Amino acid sequence: MKSIRLLFISLFLSAAASAIAGAPTYEAQPSPTPADENHRELFDYELDYTGNSSFFDDHGKFGNGDALYNDFSYAHRFLIKGNWFFRTGVEYERFDFDGTNNGLPDHLQTVHALLALEYVVHDHAGAGIEIDPGVYFQNDVHGNDFDIPWKAFFTFPLKKDKIFGVLGVGGALNSNPIVAPGGGLIWLFTDHLRLEGVFPKPALVYNPSDNWEFRIFGNLFYESFRTDDVITPERKLQVHNAWVQYSEDKAGVQAAYSGLKPFEISLGAGVTVRRDFDFFRAEAAAKTNPAPFVKFEVKAKF
Repeated sequence: MKSIRLLFISLFLSAAASAIAGAPTYEAQPSPTPADENHRELFDYELDYTGNSSFFDDHGKFGNGDALYNDFSYAHRFLIKGNWFFRTGVEYERFDFDGTNNGLPDHLQTVHALLALEYVVHDHAGAGIEIDPGVYFQNDVHGNDFDIPWKAFFTFPLKKDKIFGVLGVGGALNSNPIVAPGGGLIWLFTDHLRLEGVFPKPALVYNPSDNWEFRIFGNLFYESFRTDDVITPERKLQVHNAWVQYSEDKAGVQAAYSGLKPFEISLGAGVTVRRDFDFFRAEAAAKTNPAPFVKFEVKAKF
């Protein structure tokens, strides 16, 4: 079995050293080239379903609803030098909402580019910057649907062979706030157990073998979309061509199997603690109570 500990140590130490101090001064031993250890073609498909739950703090005006999420992405890595890569691709995301006909959007979607400069070791990025320019809309695409979400991060050692820090920041032109911090700690307890306490996707991860991975995870998802006409029973929430920041806060468990190379298949379930339609510029929002969710994801690397 490959050592998870060694993978993370090499990833974070190499990335941090490169990002902070420039090229390493030691003489490296013979090892696989970046082309050998890092895959170039990356595919990902995810399907999530959050069950029906009622809206709260609305005096019964919004009723209830559920959510279906589909996400497909493809990207290719271009080698720059050493472990530095330029990753480019495309992603399509779509939310479909069903339930009470309350005037809120029945779906939200985006088609955007994936453009990233990354330091990659064993298929894991230890430092990088990414922008996702594209259209974020409800039904019809217009010129003012354009947005540029972005993020940047790097890692550094805190305790030798054990604890690593991650500092990150991200934002978008049409998010609230425009810029927000991220990051956290990576703690390697053993070769099989680690804490990825990095927001917005913290997780406790257990790898009993090369092909199996189990997670207890959280996911704080926030993304903004341009809506069409939103006419709800709430007088304050009657807007036209407004931006809504849709968010889902989740906690759950997941099992992943990667023995069917080049595919990794995962199943998960848990609770969507809150869903929020935040029309922040109109100072109006609609939030739901908790509901169970299930998820399916398949990844492929070539």
